[in-house]
Amino acid sequence: MKIQDFCDMNKFEEIMKNWAGSTGLATVAVGADGKYISECYNFTDFCIKYTRGSVEGCRRCEKNDREGKGVYSCHAGLVDFGIPITLDDGTVLGSVIGGQVLPENPDEDKFRQTAKELGINEDKYIEALKHVSVKTREEIECSAHLLGDVINMFVRASYATYQNQEILSRLRDGIGKAANQIVTANENTKQIDNLSSRQKMLALNASIEAARAGEAGRGFSVVAEEVQNLSKIMTEASSNIKKALGEVTETINGLNR
Repeated sequence: MKIQDFCDMNKFEEIMKNWAGSTGLATVAVGADGKYISECYNFTDFCIKYTRGSVEGCRRCEKNDREGKGVYSCHAGLVDFGIPITLDDGTVLGSVIGGQVLPENPDEDKFRQTAKELGINEDKYIEALKHVSVKTREEIECSAHLLGDVINMFVRASYATYQNQEILSRLRDGIGKAANQIVTANENTKQIDNLSSRQKMLALNASIEAARAGEAGRGFSVVAEEVQNLSKIMTEASSNIKKALGEVTETINGLNR
């Protein structure tokens, strides 16, 4: 099950965009496979162009992406977050990740040392660092958890709606089948009523004619056979009714599961 299977992704994107615009923090949503399912918002050159642009920096960032939970400090000295997107039963469908902000004014010497370790031009790295937002850790944590809560509520509500639609669809199909089966049962019931009436009339006529004919009444055995045939037909019709009603019962029981 993917978020895209049941969520209105335009509304999902709108939530992400509005949150990024109001907080100034970077964010993107990824599926359970780690692939992006939303646009990237407020991504900084410091992180994307320079840190992830180096082989070692990219390796460390990917490690942080895999292992980082909640709000945490990344290897480069910024604060990032990773909030899982889950269903009510705990199924993990993906996560919202981001951050890319400083918890305090940076110590340039430390970032120059990081640039050396990653093989990045120090001056360009520091220049990019100047464009990174500074937020208190409390602000970062509150913003990150707010996004996680809103996205999770939206996803879970969307999934509940999806499930309800599936249930309604099955109910409609089941009710339609039940209605057709009931019609069949009613038609067979009418057939039995008609056959029963004919059987009674034939039996009555046979009795009258046999009484009139006396010994010769034995010739009315043909009529008796007709009565027997009708009786068989009635039995078959009765069997069909029982089968149809049984199907109705099974369908209704299926709807109750």
